[in-house]
Amino acid sequence: MAHTEKETYGSYPTDAFDNPPSGPVGVHRGRRSLAVRVAPFVVVIVVAALAGLLAWGIASGELNKVPWPWAQQSAQTAQGDQDRQDDAAADDGDDTQADAQDDAADQGEADGQDTDGAAQPDDATADEQQPESQPEQTVNYNTSVRVINATGVNGYAAQQSGVLQSVGYTSVIAANPSGGALPSVNVVWYQNETDLATAQNIADTLGIATVEQATGIADPIVVVYIAAQ
Repeated sequence: MAHTEKETYGSYPTDAFDNPPSGPVGVHRGRRSLAVRVAPFVVVIVVAALAGLLAWGIASGELNKVPWPWAQQSAQTAQGDQDRQDDAAADDGDDTQADAQDDAADQGEADGQDTDGAAQPDDATADEQQPESQPEQTVNYNTSVRVINATGVNGYAAQQSGVLQSVGYTSVIAANPSGGALPSVNVVWYQNETDLATAQNIADTLGIATVEQATGIADPIVVVYIAAQ
């Protein structure tokens, strides 16, 4: 019998392939977004820029100027080590200086010096360096004293001579001016330095303010009155 019916899609029983999923399946994929397509190019550009920047920093030395955290930590560690070395060196220097001072002090004591380096002279050197002491001034009541009366008052020299004799002077002479130069005020003249104490004592006794050393006078001490007191 001849087959006269035309076979169509509906002539076959339905199966899993008759209800395919919507959209592309298998090698057929949907269109990707713009960000996904551009991302690889952006990554390549960024990596290339970073590589170029790194190469430029190494070549120019600018990379060494970047304050990397690990570089700062290394610098702080190195500075701490240097500080500890400096402190140790300072301590060693202080110890050395102290030892040197102790040695110098010991040497100074051995050489007759005190601890601060000043030489201690021995007794003989100290005696030589001391100035010669002046002879002690004493009042000589036995020295020759001349009292000259230039006041014009008769007996004034004898009167003042009696004052000196009353305090213990044993060689007092009353006289008149002999024509020599007279001072302008009442004065006590003395010849030598050894007579200074005696002359000062006579001036105090007679109330005379002026005491002078003079040469060419007739006696060791001469009292000249210009005006009566």
